[in-house]
Amino acid sequence: MERRKILIATKTYPSISTKYRETVCTAGVLLDDNEQPREWIRIYPIRFRQLDFDQRYPRWSIISANIEKNDKDSRIESYRIDDSSIQILRKIGTEDDWSERKSFVLPLQFQSIQDIKDQGKSLGIIKPKSIIKYYYKKDKREWEDKQKATLDQLDFFEIPSNLEKIPYKFGYEFIENNQVKHKYSINDWEIFELYRKCRDISKKSTLEEREAEALEKVRQKLEIDFLNKKDLYFIVGNLKDHRQTFMIIGLFYPSISKESEPPEPNYTQLNLFDF
Repeated sequence: MERRKILIATKTYPSISTKYRETVCTAGVLLDDNEQPREWIRIYPIRFRQLDFDQRYPRWSIISANIEKNDKDSRIESYRIDDSSIQILRKIGTEDDWSERKSFVLPLQFQSIQDIKDQGKSLGIIKPKSIIKYYYKKDKREWEDKQKATLDQLDFFEIPSNLEKIPYKFGYEFIENNQVKHKYSINDWEIFELYRKCRDISKKSTLEEREAEALEKVRQKLEIDFLNKKDLYFIVGNLKDHRQTFMIIGLFYPSISKESEPPEPNYTQLNLFDF
């Protein structure tokens, strides 16, 4: 293994694996010794919630860790990581309209999903030409039987808490610069946590009402706020066993410049969470 620096750009919501138990896919930017961006990198598998607290890297942090190519995954961005070697070096803030964050990820921008494929890649950041709509849809409320069995086998001290199955999926339908239309789900941990937090702090009396309120808060954030006030980019990646299938694994959303920013929408401002 080789010790390298990595900027953490996004983390997907944890999934249940019969082989790895609970895993998170992390996407980021591989840096050189001078912290200049080199290429996109995928770290998988990693049992994030089992890491020591001082190693649970937040989004937009630069870490140092021992990594090596994942010989079980032929996608060129895929690496394994030595959990015990993780060191969090510093956090990249949002000052000056996210200028430092932009300096890491935007030089590695692709023109389209097809551009990613044509270069033999499986991971990258794109700028949609236009958003047709934000959407959500119902999902299963419970884990599959195999996933439940895996959860039941976990030692009480092995995982901090039970992993909740979020019963909704969120996504965008959009058009790229090459006029191709896509409808992609979002698997960004940050968005699922936004839904969960809004539901849990709701004062409504029934679960159905609390969920409805949370769904509306997520809609306000992803549709009203992001589509009117943010310069929205998608961090996208494909699936290991379905290479033609991409999804949004992270959202990159610096503010639109003040000069062109529309009036403030009339809704309660929400903050996303760095996970």
